[in-house]
Amino acid sequence: MIRREFITLIGGAAAWPLAAHAEQRDQQARVGILTQGGALANPLFAAFRQEMRRLGYVEDRNLVLEFRSAADDPKRLPELAAELVRLPVDVILVEGTGAARAAKEATSSIPIVMGVAAAPMEVGLVSSLARPGGNITGFTSLSSELATKRLGLLKEAFPDITRVGVLRNPLNPAGNAPQLVSIKEAAARIGVDVETAEAERREAIGAALDQLRERGASALIVLADSVYFNEHKLLVLLVTAKRLPAIYPDRVFAEAGGMLIYGPDVADNFRRAADYVNRILKGTKPGDLPVQQPTKFELIINAALAKAIGVTLPTALLLRADEVIE
Repeated sequence: MIRREFITLIGGAAAWPLAAHAEQRDQQARVGILTQGGALANPLFAAFRQEMRRLGYVEDRNLVLEFRSAADDPKRLPELAAELVRLPVDVILVEGTGAARAAKEATSSIPIVMGVAAAPMEVGLVSSLARPGGNITGFTSLSSELATKRLGLLKEAFPDITRVGVLRNPLNPAGNAPQLVSIKEAAARIGVDVETAEAERREAIGAALDQLRERGASALIVLADSVYFNEHKLLVLLVTAKRLPAIYPDRVFAEAGGMLIYGPDVADNFRRAADYVNRILKGTKPGDLPVQQPTKFELIINAALAKAIGVTLPTALLLRADEVIE
C-alpha cells in the first residue's frame, strides 16, 4: 500500500514539469514578423521589441517572435508569409507594402499589423483608413506626399539644380511608383528634370549612382524603401564619395552621415504598432483599429558634411531644421 502510494506520488511529481511547460507554452503570444530585408536587430524592430517589453511581454517567456526576412528578394515573401500562417502565429507584424500584400494574400483570418506601408488604400490593403475592416491595420508612411516635400527641400537647399536623380527599387513598384509619380509632377511645376536609376540590391547601388551622374543629375532623392533602409550605411558612403547632394527619408541616414533628411519617425510607428499588437492579442479586432498616419516628422541637416564638400546651405533652411549636425 505504502509502496503503491509512493510510486503514484513520484509519477505525479514527474508530470508536474511537463504540465507546467505545456501551460507556459499555451500562455505564450506568438508574433510573426515579416520583412523584405534586414535583421531583427534593426532600429524598427528594436523599437517594437522595446515597447512590447514595456507592455509586459518577455521574449521566450510569454512572447515568441517568429522572424522571417526575404533577404531583399521580394519573390520570397509569399512563401515566408505562408510559413508564418502554417505555424500558426497569433499576429503578423509587417514592414513594407510588399510584405503587407504577401501576408494579406496568405491569410484572411490571422490579424496583420503594418509597422509601415505606403498607400495602403491605393494598393488595396484596406478599404478605408478610419475603419479598415478585414484582418489588417497599422501605420502608413505618407511616402508620396513626403517625396514631393523632399524635392522642395532639395531645391531650396540647392536653388541651381535643374536635374535631380531618383534612386528607386524596381522590385518594389507598389511602394516606389507612387513616390516617383509625385516627384515627377512636382518637378514639372518647378522646372526640374527627373532622372531615375534602379537598384534592387546592395551590389547595384554604386552603378545606379554612376548612371545618375552620367545623365547630368546634380542632386539625389532616395525613395523610402526597405532595401535602402537596410543598406543605409553603404548608400550614404557611396553618395558622399561621389559628392552628390542628397536627401533621404529617415533618421538612420543622418546617423550614417547623410546631408539632408526629411521624413517621419518610422521607429515611432513600430512603437505604436506594439500597442496595436497588444490590443489585438487581448481581443480587439484589427478591422476596428484605424490605420494611422505618422505623427512625428523631422528635418535633419548635416551642416558639417555640407561644409566638407564645399556647399553653403541657406540660413532660413538651417533655422527650420529640427536638428543640425555641426
